[in-house]
Amino acid sequence: MKRVAFVYPGQGSQVVEMGRDLYEEFPQVRELFNAANNRLGYDLTSIMFEGPQEALTKTENTQPALLTVSTALTNLLAENGIKPVVTSGHSLGEYSALVAAQAISYADAVQLVHQRGKLMESAYPAGKGSMAAVLGMEQETLQKELQSISEQTNEVVEIANLNCPGQIVISGAKAAIDVAVEQLKAAGAKRVLPLTVSGPFHSSLMKPAAIEFEQLVGEVDWSDAEVPVYANVTAEKVTEQEQIKGLLVEQLYCPVRFEEIIEQLLEEELDAIVEVGSGKVLTGLVKKVHRRAKTFSVQDVASLHAFMDWMKEE
Repeated sequence: MKRVAFVYPGQGSQVVEMGRDLYEEFPQVRELFNAANNRLGYDLTSIMFEGPQEALTKTENTQPALLTVSTALTNLLAENGIKPVVTSGHSLGEYSALVAAQAISYADAVQLVHQRGKLMESAYPAGKGSMAAVLGMEQETLQKELQSISEQTNEVVEIANLNCPGQIVISGAKAAIDVAVEQLKAAGAKRVLPLTVSGPFHSSLMKPAAIEFEQLVGEVDWSDAEVPVYANVTAEKVTEQEQIKGLLVEQLYCPVRFEEIIEQLLEEELDAIVEVGSGKVLTGLVKKVHRRAKTFSVQDVASLHAFMDWMKEE
């Protein structure tokens, strides 16, 4: 059997109608989607299939929706004997990775990420926090600029995601992000793109949410992961449940070190890195780290079958 890693997308990969063809094709996917509706107490499936986009983009809906599509695909692959030797995910996607590694049940995870989404929405006053993607600036230079902007504005602005070479996301108070958009361009960034998000995620401004989230994490049944999971906070493999729980709490206010995770995966002697879930964002990030890396994006019925056919090839 070929050795593959599964990586799972996070917020930003959601689209209306995601998972619909899987739902229509496979009874077991319908069961999973219905289980999500029952666990959450509302019709998540109709939001996923019908929208509107504004409803799907609400963090408390986006997170369980993406987890559900990723888990449906993971389960279909497992039924065909295809399992990863290692997993990871981008931010929210780490929960899909932990479900795949059987560290947490899907039923518990879907409820937990829904609550996580609510906490993230409410942790900082609406409209006062923001994020932006910075393209074409070295991390060290960016760090110095952010420190200067923070001192000028007396507001928090920090690195939130280290995605791939030349692509770093910053997070913080909207006043500081607004200054950063102009100042970083003047300092040499190729582009600075404000993101449509509802808060300053993966920054120290999320620490109040982390306190409450730690309690929620502690109420869930956890197991040691059956395959290693690269954690966002450390970019290192974890399997032990207590360490997993602690890192998930820290993940709310620490940077996502995804570029380092990709570099680690490329050292794993894998036959492919497979993005499992909606969209192709992570596939693009892998290619920016190593353009010749073997990748697959499994997000619908057609790509599912194409990947399974490749796995059967000698």
